[in-house]
Amino acid sequence: MSTGRTEDADGVRTLPRTLAEDLRGRDDAALSALLRARPDLVHPVPADLSQLATRSSTRASVIRALERLDRFSLQVAEALAVAADPCAPQELQALLGVDQDPDVAAAFDPAVAALRDAALVWGEPERLRLVRTARDVLAPAGGQPGPTGLGPLYADAGAGLSPTRLQEILADAGLRSTHDQVSALAALSALFADRKRADALLAQAPEGARGVLSKLTWGPPFGATPPRAVRAEDARTPVEWLQACGLLLPAGRDAVVLPREVALHLRGGLAHRQVQPVAPEVRAARTVDPEQADHAAAAQAFTAVRTVEEAMDLWSTESPTVLRAGGLGVRDLRRAAQALDLTEPHAAFWLELAYGAGLVAPDGEVDEHWAPTPAYDEWLRRPVAERWLLLARTWLAATRVAALVGTKDAKDKVLPALGSGLDRTLAPELRRDVLGLLAALPRGSAGDAASLTARIAWQLPLRGGDLRDQLVAWTLAEAEDLGLTGRGVLARFAAPLLDDDETTTLSRLAPLLPEPLDQVILQPDLTAIAPGPLRTPLAQTLAVAADVESKGGATVYRFTPDSVRRALDAGRSAAELHAFLAEHSSTPVPQPLTYLVDDVARRHGRLRVGAASAYLRCDDDALLDELLADRRAAQLRLRRLAPTVLAAQADPAAVLTQLRTMGYAPAAETADGDVLITRPDARRTPPRTPPTPVPDGPPPVTTGLLAAAVKAIRAGDRAATVTHRAPTPGPLPRTPAAETLATLQTAVLTGDAVWIGYVNADGAASQRVIEPVRVEGGFVTAFDQVHEEVRTFSLHRITGVAELADDEA
Repeated sequence: MSTGRTEDADGVRTLPRTLAEDLRGRDDAALSALLRARPDLVHPVPADLSQLATRSSTRASVIRALERLDRFSLQVAEALAVAADPCAPQELQALLGVDQDPDVAAAFDPAVAALRDAALVWGEPERLRLVRTARDVLAPAGGQPGPTGLGPLYADAGAGLSPTRLQEILADAGLRSTHDQVSALAALSALFADRKRADALLAQAPEGARGVLSKLTWGPPFGATPPRAVRAEDARTPVEWLQACGLLLPAGRDAVVLPREVALHLRGGLAHRQVQPVAPEVRAARTVDPEQADHAAAAQAFTAVRTVEEAMDLWSTESPTVLRAGGLGVRDLRRAAQALDLTEPHAAFWLELAYGAGLVAPDGEVDEHWAPTPAYDEWLRRPVAERWLLLARTWLAATRVAALVGTKDAKDKVLPALGSGLDRTLAPELRRDVLGLLAALPRGSAGDAASLTARIAWQLPLRGGDLRDQLVAWTLAEAEDLGLTGRGVLARFAAPLLDDDETTTLSRLAPLLPEPLDQVILQPDLTAIAPGPLRTPLAQTLAVAADVESKGGATVYRFTPDSVRRALDAGRSAAELHAFLAEHSSTPVPQPLTYLVDDVARRHGRLRVGAASAYLRCDDDALLDELLADRRAAQLRLRRLAPTVLAAQADPAAVLTQLRTMGYAPAAETADGDVLITRPDARRTPPRTPPTPVPDGPPPVTTGLLAAAVKAIRAGDRAATVTHRAPTPGPLPRTPAAETLATLQTAVLTGDAVWIGYVNADGAASQRVIEPVRVEGGFVTAFDQVHEEVRTFSLHRITGVAELADDEA
């Protein structure tokens, strides 16, 4: 750990007077630790250490750094905020009760080191200083209590008292009179720094005074009572006596406040009622056979893929409209939930997951609808394990929280599925934290939800609040639905995803997934049994030709006249249906099913319904006579136009529906007299980009960029004294593009500097000595030694590259 000392021009070690001087005294490893802990400081790279210190002290950056602290590190910072500035380690240890708890003693030095690494604490080890902005955040000015519940110091709380009143308080507290206000308040402060004298004063308190103080000791320090300027001998109540002796001071017209020194005395010198140096242990709710847990998770993973597939197939033909403000309407969500046999929250989760994966999007038409994207068709062609992997990867990175669907925003508007307002930047980090804690449990252990919530609250005390606790519960439920966990246990195939090892995930998951079937069992009672998951084409065709009767370990389909007619309406012929059934049946096709298909096909289309308002056409005039005589057709108001034609006073859709209700099998026909095929084409959107997760601050800093940033900051500090190294004068180096790229990539791996020729956008040519950090996307990010800063160069503008001579390197 850095000592916080700097050297002057003569090499003499001096105490740092500012944060910039403290940073200047830190080595490169310490600066790297700072930039790694606070990546917002790297974008853009500061010009020098003074700018780094200024930027790290801004309110936004400090708050972001405080939000990254665990509970105990934050409590150390809070104690520093109410301590003297600078603060001796012994004083800080007393505020935390180090001598009372060995766990606090063990955690103290690492916590201070973490605060120093994050540049929230600076100064030499014997004189710790909290960054002023952090002090203002954790111990607000104006007397407002901070997280410790402590009120203002005597110097601040008594600033508005008159000199006469201060002398009266000193006298009643048994102190000597002073000549000015500052010394009077200092005397009161010193009184409560002396435990023996403070106890002697409190021993004189009337009955009930201790009870009043106990209510204010741990905060909030304010009491709702009008201040009274009374002497101790005239006090009629405990509150008046406390005011007379200066234990309570005025805090406005209708309130009093307990000064910080008094509260610390009453607390025994502690800044917190309870210090939490050790993270709460995550308990196991139960133990499950690991193999059973993995198989349960894999089964659910398969179900997850099938559920998304069913939802997208549904919207391929029945695309709901996009709300004017964006999102999915409540009725459309309810309709999707009913079709998928899910609750509305579950349906919202799967639709949000498909949206995040880029499988569904608005189609962009004038009358905009939600529909699958071309990426969905590509997704269908992949193996099931790869399809699941896309869903799991999307969920881990998504900032959209499906569980918020149906709740209200700050403007009291309901948040719709697939709409705006669902992003929560904490979600991805918290999901990984929860799964990481599950991975740390013994194999086969399911994490206890309450202990997981407590652990996450300790790790992220300032982030999320109630939302953080809700996200823990939602993460556990969604991980189970998605198949990352089985019976609460993190699956063995899911653990590598936390390290972005997708290859291992696929190799472990694939053997556990059921093999899709290409055969069903046809039975004489007009049902078909699918004993397991079916291949996608078979499942899609069966969904048209039969109705799903039940789901579970095996899916039961039932063939009915309506379902067969639906297949005929979709363009299938009777011969095609017979061939399909024979091909995919593991047993001979039952005769009743063959008769059903032939019977419906024979009657299908004998009646033709077209648009006049509507008309019926049939070559069998006896059938038309039968219709005219049927009372059930009265509402259609039929009349004969010709022996084979009836006119109806209803639209064609109503006529088709009524005739089918009566047991007929009519077919719609086009204006040319052809049978109208009612199979809708699968709706697809143009190519769409999935929604981008809302980032929670800047991205993490890569190792290469970190080294270059530290070098650039150092260079900015010594720019005035260090002689710049310029390339040797001469023509620009010229090399083929492939050789240029290979040399630069090699330099990234070795860390060597190279000489390049570069032509900028204005056509001006120059020579540079650079240290490449990253080569990607047609650009080179490198430390420019001439200008001593990190720059980005376009590859196509580099004329060539050459290695530096030994005397230049």
